[in-house]
Amino acid sequence: MAHQDPAVDRKLKIIAGADAFGSDLKDALVAELRSLNIQVEDLGTTKYYSAGEEVGRRVSQAAAQKDSSVETRGLVACGTGVGVSIFANKFPGVYAALCLNTADALNARSINNANVLAVSGMSTPPEAAKAILDTFLSTPFKSPCPASGEKPWPDDIQSFLDESVKEMPKIGEDKNIAADNAPCFICSLAKSRDLKDFTPVDIMPGGYMKILRETPTSAIVRFKAGSVEPAHHHTFGHDLIVTEGSKSVWNLSKGEKYDLKNGDYLFTPAGDVHRVKYHEDTEFFIKWDGHWDLFLDEDLAAANAAID
Repeated sequence: MAHQDPAVDRKLKIIAGADAFGSDLKDALVAELRSLNIQVEDLGTTKYYSAGEEVGRRVSQAAAQKDSSVETRGLVACGTGVGVSIFANKFPGVYAALCLNTADALNARSINNANVLAVSGMSTPPEAAKAILDTFLSTPFKSPCPASGEKPWPDDIQSFLDESVKEMPKIGEDKNIAADNAPCFICSLAKSRDLKDFTPVDIMPGGYMKILRETPTSAIVRFKAGSVEPAHHHTFGHDLIVTEGSKSVWNLSKGEKYDLKNGDYLFTPAGDVHRVKYHEDTEFFIKWDGHWDLFLDEDLAAANAAID
């Protein structure tokens, strides 16, 4: 198999992940990459949205570092290749492309400068996938491809492709905000929503929630200053990031207290009983995997007494 080893010119790192339907194909491609002496970080097998998310997150973080000595790309696989590419593409600077043949890989690299390859575990045999991977690795941006009739791009198209690299990352930015003061994506999303879009959390006075995605579920939650969440637990674990304000969380199961402010992260395992006090108007992004449930372990009066 002809291959122009990209490691000859620069260091290349591949982050790989798959679900159960794409796991065997991912393993075959990881072995191929390692045979070419290309550094691979294999994240293993998980749910397709988790695999796509984690690979996308890491490629995005690497792109933001602008370290020219190492180029980080991604490899994701699921049954069709569609699901993993959708979730990988949720991160800035990530351009994941589902490629079912070498022509797809040529076009994705040449036109879109794609940096994550998505493959189908159910429809692509390992040898065909290796040829796709080989093309994806060895095709430079703006090179001749099927879309150009296998000929060099005309000067006007070359110019357009040059500009597209600069323009694509800016999509979705608020042009009225200076780059140094631009908020994160989650903050922008939260602040663009009026309170009327939020649903009161009846069992927790002072709380409001807006579901962003159903499965895995993510939401933006707001609580008014002085609000208290009585001790409670869920059947699912959940991650949260505070985007505004401050609060204290008591994990009663572990006997630990966390004082959180803007930018802080906390994971609470499934079943852990926790109590919360909001010191000011607070907003946070939360994600969990499972159906929403909430079981109170004390009433509001008992919670206030315990905090006092």
